[in-house]
Amino acid sequence: MDINDFRSWHTVAAFIAFIGVWAWAWSKRRKQPFSEAANLPFADDVIDAETLKKENLS
Repeated sequence: MDINDFRSWHTVAAFIAFIGVWAWAWSKRRKQPFSEAANLPFADDVIDAETLKKENLS
């Protein structure tokens, strides 16, 4: 067994790991948590609008 065999097996293992992560990320069970995480930057918009209203009234 030489270094090229090791490189070949390493490439196959990395590809299998990539497919596993891809399948995990695109599974239907992960859709809801990922959707919630994607909308986190917009969660403060209501709070920011209320804060601006209070500052303008002061």
